[in-house]
Amino acid sequence: MIIEIGIVAGEIWHYLDKKGESSLNQIVQDLKRPKELILMSVGWLAREGHVSLKEEDKDFKITLRK
Repeated sequence: MIIEIGIVAGEIWHYLDKKGESSLNQIVQDLKRPKELILMSVGWLAREGHVSLKEEDKDFKITLRK
């Protein structure tokens, strides 16, 4: 499972690099991965300091940190 989380974290990183700031719901919809897996991967990226999160309208905006 840890490998899958890492792979999806990479997919999210590339997605944000290409699209810029995105909502969690938009990432789930576009990547077509289980929401639970995306949440774990976003948590990994946040813990490693690669993304910033802010709550907005019952969703989260996610941005790559520079």
